[in-house]
Amino acid sequence: MPTLILVRHGRSTANTAGVLSGRTPGVALDERGAAQAAALPARLAGIPLAAAVASPLQRCQETLRPLLDARPALSLATEERITECDYGDWTGRKLAELADESLMEVVQQHPSAAVFPGGESLRAMQARAVAAVRDWNARVEETAGAEAAYVMCAHGDIIKSLVADALGLHLDLFQRISVEPCSLTVIRYTRLRPYLVRLGDTGDLASLVPREDGGGAGAERDAAVGGGAGAA
Repeated sequence: MPTLILVRHGRSTANTAGVLSGRTPGVALDERGAAQAAALPARLAGIPLAAAVASPLQRCQETLRPLLDARPALSLATEERITECDYGDWTGRKLAELADESLMEVVQQHPSAAVFPGGESLRAMQARAVAAVRDWNARVEETAGAEAAYVMCAHGDIIKSLVADALGLHLDLFQRISVEPCSLTVIRYTRLRPYLVRLGDTGDLASLVPREDGGGAGAERDAAVGGGAGAA
């Protein structure tokens, strides 16, 4: 079966503002995010790609644009099932404010039981994303062969849930996975089981540098709902 190259979208204006944008339209890449996207063609150089798939949200479509410009023969398919989680009433709110919500503890510690008010559950989010990948694996294998690779640009929680599925981890453990903006996560699917080949690869170790606020490698803090802004 094919190899899936998952790309989290580049850093967005919502990431830097600390806002849970969810499915809010018009959320674009910020300056750093645009630079991250511009570096994608070089990072993927030499890898034949059978397909390019993206969430319908602007920040994902923008992230793959430089890659598509560099490979005119590669067209973009939009996949609704890998769009951002529907955070419902939490959409558009500050993450710092949401930290005080009682539901946040469930999102962090028992995400399989989390249902966003007026939105969807994290279980439903994972189920639709996994179904989309299974369908795309079959489609790519049929058209390009079992050794083909394809790229899919999605969101932090979507990618983390796909990694959990590939590793056979319960969804309650998915908050232990971290994927920075424009990081590459690679899953090689086979007939019997998937293999995690890369996880959150950004090509640098900036996120490991201790921060003045005590963050950085080894710091204990909750996973950022929706993903987080990555290293400065």
